[in-house]
Amino acid sequence: MARWSSIERELRAEGATLIAGVDEVGRGPLAGPVVVCAIVMPHDKRAIGGVDDSKKLTAQERVRLAVLIRREAIAISLGAASVREIAALNIYQATVLAMRRALRRLAVKPDAVLIDGKPIRTLEIAHKAVIGGDRRCYSVACASIIAKVTRDRLMTSLSVRYPAYGWGQNAGYGTPIHLSGLRLAGLTAHHRREFCRGVIPEDA
Repeated sequence: MARWSSIERELRAEGATLIAGVDEVGRGPLAGPVVVCAIVMPHDKRAIGGVDDSKKLTAQERVRLAVLIRREAIAISLGAASVREIAALNIYQATVLAMRRALRRLAVKPDAVLIDGKPIRTLEIAHKAVIGGDRRCYSVACASIIAKVTRDRLMTSLSVRYPAYGWGQNAGYGTPIHLSGLRLAGLTAHHRREFCRGVIPEDA
Protein backbone atom coordinates (compact mmCIF):
# COMPACT_ATOMS: atom_id res chain seq x y z
CA MET A 1 0.00 0.00 0.00
CA ALA A 2 1.96 2.96 -1.33
CA ARG A 3 -0.67 5.67 -1.15
CA TRP A 4 -3.97 6.86 0.29
CA SER A 5 -6.89 4.93 -1.14
CA SER A 6 -9.45 6.30 -3.58
CA ILE A 7 -12.02 5.91 -0.79
CA GLU A 8 -10.06 8.26 1.47
CA ARG A 9 -9.34 10.69 -1.37
CA GLU A 10 -13.06 10.86 -2.17
CA LEU A 11 -13.86 11.62 1.47
CA ARG A 12 -11.29 14.43 1.45
CA ALA A 13 -12.80 15.81 -1.75
CA GLU A 14 -16.10 15.96 0.12
CA GLY A 15 -14.46 18.04 2.86
CA ALA A 16 -13.25 15.46 5.37
CA THR A 17 -9.70 16.14 6.51
CA LEU A 18 -9.71 14.17 9.76
CA ILE A 19 -10.44 10.60 8.69
CA ALA A 20 -10.40 7.98 11.43
CA GLY A 21 -9.45 4.48 10.42
CA VAL A 22 -10.70 1.76 12.77
CA ASP A 23 -9.79 -1.90 12.97
CA GLU A 24 -9.94 -4.72 15.50
CA VAL A 25 -7.67 -7.59 16.41
CA GLY A 26 -8.51 -10.66 18.45
CA ARG A 27 -11.99 -11.83 17.52
CA GLY A 28 -10.92 -15.45 17.05
CA PRO A 29 -8.43 -16.37 19.81
CA LEU A 30 -9.17 -18.71 22.69
CA ALA A 31 -7.71 -16.23 25.19
CA GLY A 32 -7.25 -12.53 25.78
CA PRO A 33 -9.29 -9.41 24.99
CA VAL A 34 -10.40 -8.02 21.66
CA VAL A 35 -8.49 -4.81 20.91
CA VAL A 36 -9.51 -1.95 18.62
CA CYS A 37 -7.45 0.97 17.36
CA ALA A 38 -8.87 4.22 16.02
CA ILE A 39 -6.34 6.44 14.28
CA VAL A 40 -6.26 9.73 12.39
CA MET A 41 -3.31 10.15 10.05
CA PRO A 42 -2.30 13.55 8.59
CA HIS A 43 -4.04 14.05 5.26
CA ASP A 44 -1.27 16.27 3.88
CA LYS A 45 1.51 13.69 4.20
CA ARG A 46 2.41 10.78 1.97
CA ALA A 47 1.43 7.32 3.09
CA ILE A 48 4.13 5.47 5.00
CA GLY A 49 5.74 2.92 2.71
CA GLY A 50 5.07 -0.69 3.63
CA VAL A 51 1.84 -0.10 5.54
CA ASP A 52 -0.60 -2.91 4.77
CA ASP A 53 -3.08 -5.26 6.38
CA SER A 54 -1.30 -6.37 9.57
CA LYS A 55 -1.94 -10.03 8.71
CA LYS A 56 0.25 -9.68 5.62
CA LEU A 57 3.24 -8.37 7.59
CA THR A 58 5.81 -10.11 9.74
CA ALA A 59 6.00 -9.31 13.45
CA GLN A 60 9.21 -7.35 12.84
CA GLU A 61 7.61 -5.33 10.04
CA ARG A 62 4.60 -4.51 12.20
CA VAL A 63 6.77 -3.30 15.09
CA ARG A 64 8.89 -1.13 12.77
CA LEU A 65 5.87 0.39 11.07
CA ALA A 66 4.06 0.95 14.38
CA VAL A 67 6.89 3.27 15.45
CA LEU A 68 6.56 5.30 12.24
CA ILE A 69 2.77 5.39 12.45
CA ARG A 70 2.80 6.60 16.05
CA ARG A 71 5.33 9.27 15.12
CA GLU A 72 3.14 10.70 12.33
CA ALA A 73 -0.38 10.16 13.65
CA ILE A 74 -2.54 13.13 14.60
CA ALA A 75 -4.42 11.00 17.11
CA ILE A 76 -4.40 7.37 18.22
CA SER A 77 -6.69 5.70 20.71
CA LEU A 78 -7.29 2.15 21.82
CA GLY A 79 -10.34 0.35 23.10
CA ALA A 80 -10.68 -3.18 24.38
CA ALA A 81 -13.30 -5.60 25.61
CA SER A 82 -12.30 -8.09 28.27
CA VAL A 83 -12.81 -11.83 28.34
CA ARG A 84 -15.62 -11.26 30.84
CA GLU A 85 -17.33 -8.77 28.51
CA ILE A 86 -16.93 -11.16 25.57
CA ALA A 87 -18.65 -13.88 27.61
CA ALA A 88 -21.47 -11.55 28.66
CA LEU A 89 -22.13 -9.87 25.31
CA ASN A 90 -20.80 -12.29 22.63
CA ILE A 91 -17.72 -11.54 20.54
CA TYR A 92 -19.54 -9.41 17.98
CA GLN A 93 -21.09 -6.99 20.48
CA ALA A 94 -17.91 -6.95 22.57
CA THR A 95 -16.01 -5.86 19.46
CA VAL A 96 -18.56 -3.09 18.87
CA LEU A 97 -18.11 -1.98 22.50
CA ALA A 98 -14.33 -1.83 22.02
CA MET A 99 -14.84 0.22 18.82
CA ARG A 100 -17.05 2.72 20.65
CA ARG A 101 -14.43 3.06 23.38
CA ALA A 102 -11.62 3.64 20.89
CA LEU A 103 -13.55 6.26 18.92
CA ARG A 104 -14.69 8.14 22.02
CA ARG A 105 -11.11 8.32 23.28
CA LEU A 106 -9.75 10.01 20.17
CA ALA A 107 -8.22 13.38 21.01
CA VAL A 108 -9.79 14.91 17.89
CA LYS A 109 -13.29 14.60 16.45
CA PRO A 110 -13.04 12.93 13.05
CA ASP A 111 -14.90 14.23 10.03
CA ALA A 112 -15.37 10.68 8.79
CA VAL A 113 -14.89 7.18 10.18
CA LEU A 114 -13.80 4.17 8.14
CA ILE A 115 -14.15 0.68 9.56
CA ASP A 116 -13.10 -2.69 8.23
CA GLY A 117 -15.99 -4.99 7.36
CA LYS A 118 -19.75 -4.46 7.14
CA PRO A 119 -21.81 -1.57 8.55
CA ILE A 120 -22.52 -1.86 12.28
CA ARG A 121 -25.96 -0.60 13.26
CA THR A 122 -25.21 -0.77 16.99
CA LEU A 123 -21.99 1.26 16.75
CA GLU A 124 -24.03 4.45 17.30
CA ILE A 125 -21.39 6.49 15.45
CA ALA A 126 -21.70 7.46 11.77
CA HIS A 127 -19.23 5.47 9.69
CA LYS A 128 -18.42 4.07 6.28
CA ALA A 129 -17.78 0.34 6.21
CA VAL A 130 -15.31 -1.12 3.72
CA ILE A 131 -15.03 -4.85 3.11
CA GLY A 132 -11.32 -5.62 3.21
CA GLY A 133 -10.68 -2.15 4.58
CA ASP A 134 -7.43 -3.19 6.25
CA ARG A 135 -5.93 -3.95 2.84
CA ARG A 136 -7.77 -1.24 0.88
CA CYS A 137 -7.59 1.89 3.09
CA TYR A 138 -4.38 3.40 4.41
CA SER A 139 -5.86 4.69 7.67
CA VAL A 140 -7.54 1.36 8.44
CA ALA A 141 -4.30 -0.50 7.70
CA CYS A 142 -2.48 1.81 10.14
CA ALA A 143 -5.12 1.01 12.77
CA SER A 144 -4.75 -2.72 12.14
CA ILE A 145 -0.98 -2.55 12.71
CA ILE A 146 -1.25 -0.61 15.97
CA ALA A 147 -4.03 -2.88 17.27
CA LYS A 148 -2.07 -6.03 16.39
CA VAL A 149 1.20 -4.83 17.94
CA THR A 150 -0.63 -3.71 21.09
CA ARG A 151 -2.49 -6.98 21.57
CA ASP A 152 0.57 -9.11 20.79
CA ARG A 153 2.56 -7.27 23.44
CA LEU A 154 -0.21 -7.81 25.97
CA MET A 155 -0.36 -11.53 25.27
CA THR A 156 3.43 -11.80 25.42
CA SER A 157 3.43 -10.14 28.84
CA LEU A 158 0.73 -12.54 30.05
CA SER A 159 2.74 -15.50 28.77
CA VAL A 160 5.38 -14.79 31.41
CA ARG A 161 2.79 -15.62 34.09
CA TYR A 162 1.19 -18.42 32.08
CA PRO A 163 4.01 -20.10 30.13
CA ALA A 164 2.15 -23.33 29.33
CA TYR A 165 0.13 -21.86 26.45
CA GLY A 166 2.71 -20.24 24.20
CA TRP A 167 0.91 -16.90 24.07
CA GLY A 168 4.13 -15.10 23.18
CA GLN A 169 4.08 -16.95 19.86
CA ASN A 170 0.38 -17.56 19.19
CA ALA A 171 -1.26 -14.49 20.82
CA GLY A 172 -3.95 -16.72 22.28
CA TYR A 173 -4.98 -18.47 19.06
CA GLY A 174 -5.62 -22.20 19.06
CA THR A 175 -2.23 -23.51 17.99
CA PRO A 176 -1.08 -27.03 18.96
CA ILE A 177 1.02 -25.72 21.89
CA HIS A 178 -1.94 -23.71 23.19
CA LEU A 179 -4.31 -26.66 22.90
CA SER A 180 -1.77 -28.91 24.62
CA GLY A 181 -1.41 -26.36 27.43
CA LEU A 182 -5.16 -26.26 27.89
CA ARG A 183 -5.37 -30.02 28.23
CA LEU A 184 -2.47 -30.16 30.67
CA ALA A 185 -2.94 -26.99 32.73
CA GLY A 186 -6.60 -26.14 32.19
CA LEU A 187 -8.24 -22.74 31.87
CA THR A 188 -6.97 -19.42 33.18
CA ALA A 189 -8.94 -16.27 33.94
CA HIS A 190 -7.81 -15.00 30.53
CA HIS A 191 -9.40 -17.81 28.54
CA ARG A 192 -12.71 -17.46 26.73
CA ARG A 193 -14.48 -20.46 28.19
CA GLU A 194 -17.09 -20.67 25.43
CA PHE A 195 -14.36 -20.67 22.79
CA CYS A 196 -12.55 -23.51 24.56
CA ARG A 197 -15.44 -25.94 24.66
CA GLY A 198 -14.48 -29.27 23.16
CA VAL A 199 -10.79 -28.59 23.76
CA ILE A 200 -10.74 -29.46 27.44
CA PRO A 201 -13.15 -31.36 29.73
CA GLU A 202 -16.30 -29.42 30.68
CA ASP A 203 -15.49 -29.61 34.41
CA ALA A 204 -11.95 -28.21 34.08
